[in-house]
Amino acid sequence: MTPTLVQHGLQRSGPSGHPAPDGPGSGARARDWAEIQERMLVPLYEAVYQRLDVGPHTRLLALGCGSGLALLMATARGAQVSGVDMDEPRLRLARERLAPEQAGGGSGESAACLAHGGPECMDSPHRFNLVTAFHPVGCVSTVDGLASSLQTATALAERGSPVVLGGWGPVERCATAGVLRVAQRLADPSLPLDRTTSPAAAGWRPSSRDDLEELAERAGLRPDGSGRVACPFGYADLPSAMRGLLSTGLFDAAMQVADPAQVEKELSEALHPYQRADGTVWMPNVFRYLIARTR
Repeated sequence: MTPTLVQHGLQRSGPSGHPAPDGPGSGARARDWAEIQERMLVPLYEAVYQRLDVGPHTRLLALGCGSGLALLMATARGAQVSGVDMDEPRLRLARERLAPEQAGGGSGESAACLAHGGPECMDSPHRFNLVTAFHPVGCVSTVDGLASSLQTATALAERGSPVVLGGWGPVERCATAGVLRVAQRLADPSLPLDRTTSPAAAGWRPSSRDDLEELAERAGLRPDGSGRVACPFGYADLPSAMRGLLSTGLFDAAMQVADPAQVEKELSEALHPYQRADGTVWMPNVFRYLIARTR
């Protein structure tokens, strides 16, 4: 029998007391993202920061900063960081990490400026010289919104500043692609998004070779180099892998259309080939980044 989150005691209870999956905007799911999934892209963050020599001279604006790990890494290199995100629970965790006085838990000068929403919410006295959008392109509903956000963000940046876009690499080099096809197959592509649904919830699709370049062009940016980085997804066990992947929001549409237990069952089955003898789950992936420049 295929294990589910219910069987492992990892699915939280709803108002009726029955198990219910964590939905968009859930604090528990934000914790799963911060504690399990966010670290999977650390090699991508490191490669970009090293290539662009991020340091004390850097004034960084991160779009979709999530719970702040990439910003924390930039801060460790001496950068002055700012970030925006539409997910308030994730942003709350970022504030705990980077701006405790914003979270009501500390005092003193803030190490970061964090805002709920898009770059239009950013009130900064200076212009940025680096903009990042690390959240992988490959969600069918996000391209239009991200292009618009990039246009707004670049207006806040110095001319010629680098803008970094992140995305999945070639599908044949991303083991997780096969697992995410479960979300793609189960989700109804005509499902409308409501206000509580993550943008990623519209579904996942394999990346095309020129996705990042096309996005840069739509945002009025000038491509100026790219790279590939190995970002394996590694988890302590199968339940952790399920929690981590569900925290991405890429399964939200499937959860709305199909029985959540069925989604969990098929996700678990898709992960089984990547489970090792010691119970850990390991999926090799390659991610790609594009460096573009503001005009």
